[in-house]
Amino acid sequence: MRASTFTLYALCAAGSAMAHMEMQWPYALRSKFNKGMNGHLPALIDRDVHGANNVIENTNPDWSMTGPLNPSGADFPCKGYHKDPFKSVATYEAGQEYNLTLAGNTRHDGGSCQVSLSYDNGKTFKVINSYLGGCPMKDTYNFNIPANAPSGKALLAWSWFNLVGNREMYMNCAQVTVDSKSASTTQFNSLPDMFVANVGNGCTTVEGQDIVFEDPGKKVQYADGVTAQTQVSPKCPKKSAKRSEKCGGTHSAKFRV
Repeated sequence: MRASTFTLYALCAAGSAMAHMEMQWPYALRSKFNKGMNGHLPALIDRDVHGANNVIENTNPDWSMTGPLNPSGADFPCKGYHKDPFKSVATYEAGQEYNLTLAGNTRHDGGSCQVSLSYDNGKTFKVINSYLGGCPMKDTYNFNIPANAPSGKALLAWSWFNLVGNREMYMNCAQVTVDSKSASTTQFNSLPDMFVANVGNGCTTVEGQDIVFEDPGKKVQYADGVTAQTQVSPKCPKKSAKRSEKCGGTHSAKFRV
């Protein structure tokens, strides 16, 4: 009995030590925070902006959601869950501000994060908010759905590049619905691509150096000493446009989605 108790304690302690950060709300694909995982959690009901209840079943949670993406890029994007059957967990109105909640206990002294939207099931992600420095040193971050965002089904992604520790990329994605009254696909597509690094695409962040995105977009929050004048880092070489590859962007032919 003592051995079993010790083993259980050791496993729990090890799991806690390896835990990093994950998106708690909106519910990421395969999130343990979603409703109905193996019947062990109480029902969680989200009331969307129209007053409707979204009850989402999740029978196959990923208990390692706090972990980074595979350094080979094998599970990019969204830890490979972007092809799951679409079940929207939240409805957002274009032009409005919302928030996301993070959970976890290993913040690696922060770093930089982005919130992005994809309307093509993860082939491209357009940045809607960037947080340069000190992310994720708090649990809640506000983001804005652009007024020109198209209506329809989308993936909302939270991505993070840690300041200290192994060179990693963290990414969780939620299936959401966007309602828009003044959509402009052309304007939305002109938003910067989500920054991508540390996943075998030839772009690597530098440990201990503030991650400053080359094109963070118009909605930017600065913290932890990072300002609009802070030098871009990392400076990844741009690859040939003929191959539709751009280090740091989401158009790399290296990834299959």
